[in-house]
Amino acid sequence: METPISFGTDGWRATLDEFTSPRVQIVGQAVADYLREIEDRAGDTVAVSYDARETSRGFAEDLCRVLAANGFDVLIPERDTPTPILAWTITDRDLAGGLMITASHNPPEYNGVKFIPSDGAPALPEVTDEIMSRLAEPDPLSEDEHGVVREEDFVAPYEDHAFDLVKSDLSDLSVVYDAMHGSGRGVTDKLLEDAGASVERLHCEQDAEFGGTSPEPDPDHLQELISAVEDGDADLGIANDGDADRLAIVTPERGYLDENLFFAALYDYLLEDDSGPAIRTVSTTFLIDRIAEAHGEEVHETPVGFKWVAQAIEKHDALVGGEESGGFTIRGHIREKDGVLMALFAAAIAEERPFDERVDDLLAEFGEIHQNKISVDCPDAEKQRVLSDLETELPDEVAGKDVEDVVTKDGFKILLEDGSWLLVRPSGTEPKMRVYAEGDGETRVSELLTAGEKLVEPLI
Repeated sequence: METPISFGTDGWRATLDEFTSPRVQIVGQAVADYLREIEDRAGDTVAVSYDARETSRGFAEDLCRVLAANGFDVLIPERDTPTPILAWTITDRDLAGGLMITASHNPPEYNGVKFIPSDGAPALPEVTDEIMSRLAEPDPLSEDEHGVVREEDFVAPYEDHAFDLVKSDLSDLSVVYDAMHGSGRGVTDKLLEDAGASVERLHCEQDAEFGGTSPEPDPDHLQELISAVEDGDADLGIANDGDADRLAIVTPERGYLDENLFFAALYDYLLEDDSGPAIRTVSTTFLIDRIAEAHGEEVHETPVGFKWVAQAIEKHDALVGGEESGGFTIRGHIREKDGVLMALFAAAIAEERPFDERVDDLLAEFGEIHQNKISVDCPDAEKQRVLSDLETELPDEVAGKDVEDVVTKDGFKILLEDGSWLLVRPSGTEPKMRVYAEGDGETRVSELLTAGEKLVEPLI
């Protein structure tokens, strides 16, 4: 029996035995009905894009046919394109919305689809609930109401916009870029090169198998990039995930740079010429709060998921928003995480001052901060019960320190008297409970994670 179509944290993803053309067409029909009935955008233009997976172009064409048969004109890019470029194209051209065929960092045997509303921000639950309530077989309109499908270049206009936001001359910078065989290839590296940087490319060929791994830019998958930067003369290493909405940074001294430290460096850099609050998720470092306080700014905390970051960015006119998983955006850009633009910002930061030097100074001023996380297997059907049980089992002390407060925006974030914290929350994408910890050293973080694991495991 097929698993029902369900829009989770970032759209619907499934293995290719369940992610099939007929089911993708059902999603396309639901989006067409939603745009016509709720958004009153009948007959407007919709964009459809796709990532570098072998099946993605075909699924995108399925969506184009359904939307056109429902009277919508459709734009589709000439080649696979990063998700943030689709989101920006929607806002730049005032489109009714867009659909992206991507499974992001999932293995090759997966694919997925996500809906992006007209504001370019991630769809909120009230939108995806409306779409899921309309899932049905395609029911096209009459032939004379058929829309037109056109291929267009989404990348060139986006590049002009990126250079309006980041005006740095990178001619003295050397970068190693790893596309992980994803949609950032020929886009992020070209942007860096057009800004003047010398770019060495890794895994910038399309490969349906992603080199035999998942296009997830974590330390285990980026050893070649790390070695190239640590052993070579490059100033910086940059990688994107499969659909290039996230990035990872590698520096000559630190190797893989914790995403929390990139966020801190980015906010510090932006505050040199601008002002405004920052938005971060509950799983993201308190170092952002310390930087904000030093500049007289505020930080607003959200649940995990960029849709909540995007919502808070609009509400608070934030300068920057981000999450510890490598997704960031800034004021004046789309309210969607963008690994392409952030790559250009990372290069601009490094061009002004070496990343390692900037991070060293931030930690010297605001104190050492370390973070890590683990996962504990937990069936999806059990997650809410585990959280309910955990509420009655919350301790007064964790790893030798008293509990000062508990934040319940997303799971349970236990704040301790020494400034460290422990977070337990359900994964939105896997049958697991996530346990995060932050402290002033790796030993402290390890103690916290062990305590968190012992707290959660008996409840599963």
